[in-house]
Order: sequence, then C-alpha cells, then structure tokens
Amino acid sequence: MGLVVDDAIHALQPGVRLMDLLGDDGGRLAEAGERARAKPEEVLEVGSVRLHAPIPTPPSVRDFYAFEQHVRTARQRRGLEMESDWYELPVFYFTNPAAIVGPFDEVPMPPGTRQLDYELEVAAVVGMDGSDLDPDEAERHLAGFCVMNDWSARDLQRREMRLCLGPAKGKGFGSTLRPFRATPDEIDPYRKDKAYDLAMTASVNGKEYSRASLADIYWSFGEMLAYASRGTRVVPGDVIGSGTCGTGCILELSLVHGEDAYPWLEPGDEVALEVEHLGRAVNRVVERKGR
Repeated sequence: MGLVVDDAIHALQPGVRLMDLLGDDGGRLAEAGERARAKPEEVLEVGSVRLHAPIPTPPSVRDFYAFEQHVRTARQRRGLEMESDWYELPVFYFTNPAAIVGPFDEVPMPPGTRQLDYELEVAAVVGMDGSDLDPDEAERHLAGFCVMNDWSARDLQRREMRLCLGPAKGKGFGSTLRPFRATPDEIDPYRKDKAYDLAMTASVNGKEYSRASLADIYWSFGEMLAYASRGTRVVPGDVIGSGTCGTGCILELSLVHGEDAYPWLEPGDEVALEVEHLGRAVNRVVERKGR
C-alpha cells in the first residue's frame, strides 16, 4: 500500500492492506496517506513496481446496469423496447470475488467461449458497513473509485440468460480492478449530474473502440449502494460496478456496426481501459494453459 505523489509511490510499512484502512468515515485512510507522504517506508517509481488489484478478494462484487445508452442500444438492436422497471430498479448481478484480475495481468480465454468481450466500467469500493441506507447516506459510505473491466463470454452468457438465471460462467472468470486511485474528495471538483465528468475510453490493440463520460450514468453510486443495502448489509471492501457505459463493449458496437468492424477478442489482443483521474488498466488476452 502507498500514496501516489506525482510519479512515485510513497509506501506504507509492509503488510498494510487497503482493507485494514477501511471501516470508518475515511479517517484511517486519510491518516495513512498523511503518514506515507511525511515519512514513507520507501519511495518507488510507479513504473518500477507490479500493481495489483486494490482488494484481491472482495467480500462481494455487485455489478450494476446503470448507463441508459448501453441498455437502450443493445435492446433496440434486438427489437426490444426499454423495460419500464429499468427506471425504477437499479438492478445488478453478483459476480465472482475470487476471480479479480490485476490491472496489467494476462486474461486467459475462458473455457467454452468464442465471443470474449470487455466492458468499460467504473467501480466504487465500500468504506463503511451499513444496511437500508438512503442514497445520500450511502454516498458517504464510499471510500473511493477505480477502473473496472467486467470481462464477458457473450456466447456462454447468452445461453445462460435464456434459462432465466445468470449470468454465471459467462461472467465469473474475471473482473479487472485498477489499483485504488481516487477518494471521493479528489474527484469532487468534477461532479456533474449524478456522477463525475470523467472521460472513459477503451482501446483494442491501440485502436479506440469506446468513449463516454461517467456523468452519463443514470443511477448514482449512492442510489446503487442504497439499493444493494436494502434488507441486508454492505460491508467494507464490497465492490459496486457501474455497468457498461455507452459504446463500452464489443457486444454493443457489433450490434450497431457489425462483427467485421468489431470482432470478438482473441488470444494476443490487448485491451486498455482508461478513466480520467482514475488511471489505466491494460490486459492481454492469452490462451488458457491446459486447454
């Protein structure tokens, strides 16, 4: 763990984990940052270290469906109208907390798929536990934000969803989380509408595929977390994914422009996701060993 100052990491003492600094209103995290700035254990260039996901195994990962453009485009191309309940319920699914991928790790092709996809998202990390929160309350329970890639095996996902349960194996093999880079106060100057005016981009093999703003989101993170907490508890370290932004995946792009223009991912492809002020995650797709 450490504090990023310019292009250097001011490291805390070995053994400190992000989870150890959560659980209150942000005081522990702020105090650790001040300690790292004033008296770091060591100072390392960002480019000289291997960065890991902020929480290697979160207590839970809920991924929402919060960008109207993505939902509307995908449904229209399949001849479907918007469901009125989408505007009433900030729905989500639970994905696999044991399959978190680091921001520069390789991503093996999941077994049984020929239609691998990325999803350009932002995730929030829960800092305090709570239950039955209202949206304003819930927003104060967020410890920070990071880049998220919700990897998707579309052919498996499609089959699972026809059975009215899932997604499961179509999603549960990997979710990339960029290291915890921005606390709410850091990005508050960019607040707009229900989120923040932060540019979101995705590229495949150096070619830009996706571009949106986090401010385009329909459901705020406070609203999503409040819904997640209804009738249950959210706990420190829980991850709340935004869902795919508009243009933020090959599925949506290929429905509009065709699969020849936007083919599914294959081994050797490099996917780079970037969100302004939150950083960049770059993952290379590889063959699964022992296939």
